[in-house]
Amino acid sequence: MRLPSWAPTALVLLIAAAGMGRVLMEHWRQGGVLLGGALIVAAVLRVALRPEEAGLLVVRSKVLDVLGYAALGVAMVLLAITITDQQLTIT
Repeated sequence: MRLPSWAPTALVLLIAAAGMGRVLMEHWRQGGVLLGGALIVAAVLRVALRPEEAGLLVVRSKVLDVLGYAALGVAMVLLAITITDQQLTIT
């Protein structure tokens, strides 16, 4: 069975939407980790799938895509776990 080309992008967007939902409910750390996790999932899918199966996850060469997604995902997760439990508000 062949994977539809939109499925990997839909999976990444679903995880990112869940992360944004957590951020909007003021669960900053969980939302940030989910957003970073979505980028890491995108990197894994970009490695595992052929370009015609990866759909919109294909932006540049495979190496640049994987490095970009992975670096941003890891940075996002690391930033999210350093956020304290205080609310982020503008005073």
